Amino acid sequence: MTETTTKRLPKAERRTQLLATAQQIVREEGTDALTLGHLAERAGVSKPITYGHFQTRPGLLVALARELDDRHIEALHEALKRTRPRLPEVARVISSAYMHCYVTVGPEWLAILAALQGDSESEAVAQELQDRYVTIYRNALAPFSSLPPRELQRRCVAILGAAEALGRELFRGRLDEPAAATTLASLIVAWLS
Repeated sequence: MTETTTKRLPKAERRTQLLATAQQIVREEGTDALTLGHLAERAGVSKPITYGHFQTRPGLLVALARELDDRHIEALHEALKRTRPRLPEVARVISSAYMHCYVTVGPEWLAILAALQGDSESEAVAQELQDRYVTIYRNALAPFSSLPPRELQRRCVAILGAAEALGRELFRGRLDEPAAATTLASLIVAWLS
């Protein structure tokens, strides 16, 4: 055991450690191996600690999905703040951020989303996460569009769908990250011009 796992940590730090360990388990062993008991063992803590943080396996999966999503959203917001207010620039930032996220956590993200399927509460969380992206895209792109709000919303759903499809092609090795980002950015510009 490492020093981190054997000493008592504040609750927030322990949760961060457990989620990092959970992500490592998903990366190395897949979501089927991600149980609260296995997480406790790998993190060097007792089972009651993992149950205290996540209650159930779906609770752990939801927490992990939110953690990964929050990190990506924060990075996207920071990148958008630094971007010149022009459609091609905003489209480039949105596309690059999405594809970079896919490269860094794509396989784990897909596995976690797949594991969330089948449980109505977990599926609702997956939908909530998707809706967050649509809202961010809509808000970032609205200044460059004369489309009615409902049509812009639908196009942002389509942008997210295109991003997911390109991300899967990237994951399969059929595209590289710059090509996927450039393709997505060109679609965004074309759909909003």
